[in-house]
Amino acid sequence: MTNKTIAITMGDPAGIGPEIILKALGKGELAGSRAVVIGCLATLRRIQALSITPPVELKAIKQVAEAVFAPGVVNVIDVPLADPAALKPGEVQPMAGDLAYRCIERACELAMANEVQAIATAPLNKEALHAAGHLYPGHTELLAKLTNSRDYAMVLYTDRLKVIHVTTHIALRKFLDTLNRQRVETVIGMADTFLRRVGYSAPRIAVAGVNPHAGEHGLFGDEEIKIVGPAIEEMKRQGIDAYGPCPPDTVYLQAYEGKYDMVVAMYHDQGHIPLKLLGFYDGVNITAGLPFIRTSADHGTAFDIAWTGQAKSESMEISIKLALELA
Repeated sequence: MTNKTIAITMGDPAGIGPEIILKALGKGELAGSRAVVIGCLATLRRIQALSITPPVELKAIKQVAEAVFAPGVVNVIDVPLADPAALKPGEVQPMAGDLAYRCIERACELAMANEVQAIATAPLNKEALHAAGHLYPGHTELLAKLTNSRDYAMVLYTDRLKVIHVTTHIALRKFLDTLNRQRVETVIGMADTFLRRVGYSAPRIAVAGVNPHAGEHGLFGDEEIKIVGPAIEEMKRQGIDAYGPCPPDTVYLQAYEGKYDMVVAMYHDQGHIPLKLLGFYDGVNITAGLPFIRTSADHGTAFDIAWTGQAKSESMEISIKLALELA
């Protein structure tokens, strides 16, 4: 698939991350792929002992150059838990949140040094992350901080629907108070750059409105008139094929059916709900604007089924494949 190498971070070890990583790498076309897992080796061994994942050799390595890429082998750079034996599956624990943070930190170091060319992340738990003293809303903001990235955005990616967000983990009231033309212009530009980077020669970008029916000429709100519309016009002047403001209740279906290549969503749920409805199991989360490619399974830690064998690995598999392809 590629001669580049990617890092896969474990995420919260008390969730389904360790299980879906081993399932993804243990069989099929990803077996033997150029991937190095960053996580707690003892936890991966505990998962193996449950016989809920394909049998593989867990090869402990200290640096990427030591990795052996062969079917049946999973290379692991050990980032140990403070007390691996005390980890409880399916529970919020500070040491699990700290482990998730340290895995991301180590993967970023490898990517910034070009030892790996992309990162695929398993889900972390925001409550556990905060309990460990790492006060970030999620992966996106953490990665931006670790890489000193100023302009970044969350992309949700499937074959038929792609969404980029103006804002994500922010209260709706604060979103309305802080929405501004410059940010909308920036995200439209990032959408165009991202799509060209992944192979679209002439991207068509739809920009969702803020209000019902995109405000209906000011009847239901004026953000489209004062902010979103002028931002679209400016980006058109810069040569970007942007459309809108589009009514949010129809634009995602139009993109899904092929009219647009990507939708710019104004806030978290406006973009997440349609994509998860149409592509829950094959959706991938990508952070645009970082100095390297980052993909992620587009779901949470699923504490209710952690370490039971019930977790589906499709989204993790797709995120790993996409990281390898885009690297």
